[in-house]
Amino acid sequence: MVDAREVHRTLTANVLTSGRPSVPSWQVLQRTGLYELFQADPSAGIAALGALELSDGRVFALAELSFWLGEKTGDRARYLAAAVYAYAFLFPGEANTKPLATDPRYRLACDLYNRGLTEGIEERKLTGSGWAGERIQTPLGDLDIAFDRSELEWSGWLLGDFLPAAYLEVRGLRNRYRRPGIGAPLVASLAAPVSSAGAEQLRAHIPPRLKVPVTAFLRIENARAALASGSLHARIELFSEDETRRVEVEGQSVPLEFETSSALAYSLEGPPIWWSEIRDFLYGGVVPRITAASQDQVLFLEPYQPGRIPVVLVHGTASSALRWAELVNELKSDPLLSQRYQIWLYRYDSGNPIGFSAGVFRQALSETALALDPERNDRALEQMVVIGHSQGGLLTKLTAVDSGDRFWRNLSNKPPAALDMDLAQRAVVERSTFFTPLPFVKRVVFIATPHRGSYLTLQRLGRWAASLVELPNTVSQVTFDFVARNRDDLLIRDLDRPITSIDNMTPGNPFLKTLSSLPVVPGIVAHSIIAVEGTGPVYQGADGVVKYKSAHLDGVESERVVRSGHSCQGHPDTIEEVRRILREHAGM
Repeated sequence: MVDAREVHRTLTANVLTSGRPSVPSWQVLQRTGLYELFQADPSAGIAALGALELSDGRVFALAELSFWLGEKTGDRARYLAAAVYAYAFLFPGEANTKPLATDPRYRLACDLYNRGLTEGIEERKLTGSGWAGERIQTPLGDLDIAFDRSELEWSGWLLGDFLPAAYLEVRGLRNRYRRPGIGAPLVASLAAPVSSAGAEQLRAHIPPRLKVPVTAFLRIENARAALASGSLHARIELFSEDETRRVEVEGQSVPLEFETSSALAYSLEGPPIWWSEIRDFLYGGVVPRITAASQDQVLFLEPYQPGRIPVVLVHGTASSALRWAELVNELKSDPLLSQRYQIWLYRYDSGNPIGFSAGVFRQALSETALALDPERNDRALEQMVVIGHSQGGLLTKLTAVDSGDRFWRNLSNKPPAALDMDLAQRAVVERSTFFTPLPFVKRVVFIATPHRGSYLTLQRLGRWAASLVELPNTVSQVTFDFVARNRDDLLIRDLDRPITSIDNMTPGNPFLKTLSSLPVVPGIVAHSIIAVEGTGPVYQGADGVVKYKSAHLDGVESERVVRSGHSCQGHPDTIEEVRRILREHAGM
């Protein structure tokens, strides 16, 4: 008697897990009398096996043994041979029996194909000037590979700098997800803009630093028959994860293998990205214009896809869209949610007054929706979900309330038309003080949102941070000019500095008191996720920045308390609650 685990390891070990060929491959060598020859001269043993009639078992063994020799020699041709043999095993043609999905060799053949292709195709050639394929000498004959360079186009960009996902370490994410299937998972960069009609509109919302999960697929014509003739023809096809998740091969619909987590993690690499959070908070680097909102602040992780509901994620103070990485990673890996939703990220200068930021946010969303669907034919676009963390939750609420003139009455007892403003100032002031529900927003989620203010803003750190905020010149100029021209008609007569978001989130601030008194309008469903540190009573708790009593809202559809600090966007309980809400919204 031996340990059952040892038996299992022996039966399941293979070239990819142990560096040694699997039991089925050794069995083929033994049955064909080629075991000793392979041990003495692996190349001769593989050649002799390939010269025999190509049964299913022999084709599989040739795939694994070729990969093993490729690992030993580093020979690119051996890796390609492994991919070709694996393809011939998986897709044998109509005259042969297809392997069963329960056959352990089936999954191993997929992995041998994927890894053989990863090692055999030189990714740098894909983006080489004018490269359209090549002829490669392999142990099984010449392999003619074709490549159509239009495959490199994605959302108005040319893809480049391909990196095999197999060699990328994922940092900064709790889980690494790989969608199992066939193909070589790659991570591509956006190399250059495409100069064609409509390309600019396609890339309008795509951040240039984004990395794209791509899968390379080598389609081989009549693979099993071609092995006998020694004349192989194939073409490389590239698929992005947003384009399709399956490929048709010999009448079969086969899932493609994608690495979404590695692409996301690679997009987050680099100190300049994280420094931008503080820079945008202190110096207002994102909103250079005050008279019009920029659609570029609405960021897409993939091209707009009609029929999928947008989920808009709005970050908090001194933060950025990067803080949603854990949530994005989990939602994109969910096979059901990723088919029903598309994720949009919103970035803004979190030091600006909240009313101003909300006005820009609302305009940016409206302009984006109009540009994407001017005829309003996409019903999914009319079911938008907006999720905001901290200050972002306040911006989110301002998409779902009807304020009337209540914010304006905090500024003046006279109507806007009676005050001295030019057209540009009037547009900004009215956009920042009068709010109606956006017609396409149907559900909102508040995460650790200071509806009644943050006690941290009362402390020395909060006051110090507010004093450091340097608003864009346009914001400062409009604010001071507006006050100077209308001093006698305003309730605020003098300002030693412009109002910031820190001021707005101070408990008792008139803007915040007005906002907290406004209910979410009927027809829009609201949810709260509230962070509370420790294990003490929830109602007396806080997350280090916002107290429970400030984050709590009456009248919401649901409230979930997460035992966490303030930055709870990536907490597993937060993610699971968002997942539940999105499933409910989609009617799952």
